[in-house]
Amino acid sequence: MGQSTSTAAFLSRREFGNGYRAKGKSTALISPMLTDESSDFDVSDTAPDYISELPDECLACIFQSLSSGDRKRCSLVCKRWLMIEGQSRHRLSLNAQADLLPLIPSLFSRFDAVTKLALRCERRSVSIGDDTLILISYKCRNLMRLKLRACRELTDIGMEAFAKNCKSLKKLSCGSCTFGAKGMNAILNNCASLEELSVKRLRGITDGAAAEPIGPGVAASSLKTICLKELYNGQCFGPLIMGAKNLRTLKLFRCSGDWDKLLEVIAYGTSCLVEIHLERLQVSDVGLAAISNFSNLEILHLVKTPECTNLGLVSVAERCKLLRKLHIDGWKANRIGDEGLIAVAKFCPNLQELVLIAVNPTKLSLEMLASNCQNLERLALCGSDTVGDAEISCIAAKCIALKKLCIKSCPVSDEGMEALASGCPNLVKVKVKKCRAVTCDGADWLRASRGTLAVNLDTGEPEPLDASASDGGAQENGVEFPSIVVAAPNIASSSTGRSASFKSRLSYSGVGNPTKHEQLAMLLFGVTDEFSTQLYL
Repeated sequence: MGQSTSTAAFLSRREFGNGYRAKGKSTALISPMLTDESSDFDVSDTAPDYISELPDECLACIFQSLSSGDRKRCSLVCKRWLMIEGQSRHRLSLNAQADLLPLIPSLFSRFDAVTKLALRCERRSVSIGDDTLILISYKCRNLMRLKLRACRELTDIGMEAFAKNCKSLKKLSCGSCTFGAKGMNAILNNCASLEELSVKRLRGITDGAAAEPIGPGVAASSLKTICLKELYNGQCFGPLIMGAKNLRTLKLFRCSGDWDKLLEVIAYGTSCLVEIHLERLQVSDVGLAAISNFSNLEILHLVKTPECTNLGLVSVAERCKLLRKLHIDGWKANRIGDEGLIAVAKFCPNLQELVLIAVNPTKLSLEMLASNCQNLERLALCGSDTVGDAEISCIAAKCIALKKLCIKSCPVSDEGMEALASGCPNLVKVKVKKCRAVTCDGADWLRASRGTLAVNLDTGEPEPLDASASDGGAQENGVEFPSIVVAAPNIASSSTGRSASFKSRLSYSGVGNPTKHEQLAMLLFGVTDEFSTQLYL
């Protein structure tokens, strides 16, 4: 599980080994110092059993530090270990098919401390219904995180009962479910501690102007993060967004409708927003002008929003002077370029991370960014027709603080690599992808010139750049936590490894799996995929 570091370090290997061997049936340990008279001495009579003397809490910590396979095997050693392993499990992921219902009592009798639960169903299977969710809510009244995936048989009735029984819920993520506005409002009206809400493809929301408004409810005062993906009627969440006075992160992906007016209304009622993601959304410079009212804004992603131009970006730059991270995918529209980037360079000196995809900056704007943004540490230039050797030379000469640089599908050659050899004194990693004019010799020369610099070269054929939202469910968004996947009739435990720390390493809010654009940024800046351990019961 990896929830805490091991406290088993106080046990030496020798002590652990003695405790283990003491139970052997066929091996007697004889000290070489013993005389012949004591050669029949049975060590098992006197060797202390250190493991049995460990308190349950210590044994639980040891289990948490083991690999998934070892943890499974430990749970089968004896009844005590089975009990401790189950009671120390706080995170559980279940195969949420209809036949899960009869297993719920035995499962949650063993795993009675679960606070984080994922219920996932395959798309072609019949999912759990209201009865199962209600029974789970009785067994897990202390549940703090819930993830629902493709639970198409759940209705508003089940969600309402769940909300009344699990009022301590802090994070809810649901994708491809069919309950509607009443079920969502039940959560918002009962869960006063809700901090993160992620909704993707919620099918039960009525289409058209007659859609029931969602929110704000008692959860509005505690909500800090809202993520909406692929909703036909996402604007029915408007009352919730406007009522969430402490909202810090707002992510909108592929939600239909004109969002300019709603952003204008939100701007007058919410002042705490520090992170905004807009991806494949109908939003224009009017919306960006509204966003500029969030003076505390630190992170802004504009991905494939072709109606946004330099004018809107200038308005944001002029008033959001605390901006630290800016990601722009211009979608080859050429509506954001030097003018907007020069404004960012002029008014946002705290910029630390800049990702430009399908944007065509020139030496003019890059030089101002390098000169004025002295804290710029991470820079990615992808799919640009104007970034060549001269621009890379400018970056090398001016970007003193730069640590990570990625260049992809740009007309850069070995000459640009030579410029990097003598510039950017703090540079630790360079990634060059799909730049045909950069050769292996150029990359090798750069490595040889700066021995501590990691150079990653990929000279493959160019591929279409896609920074869009997730593609329909291979990876669903939502709260990430280590999980136990239960195959319905089998209660024996096993595991495989994944991990989830890469989100926090990019200051990722943790509301859900990253979109392709966020995955690209992680790839560019060398963040590794370390999803948490999965255990199969």
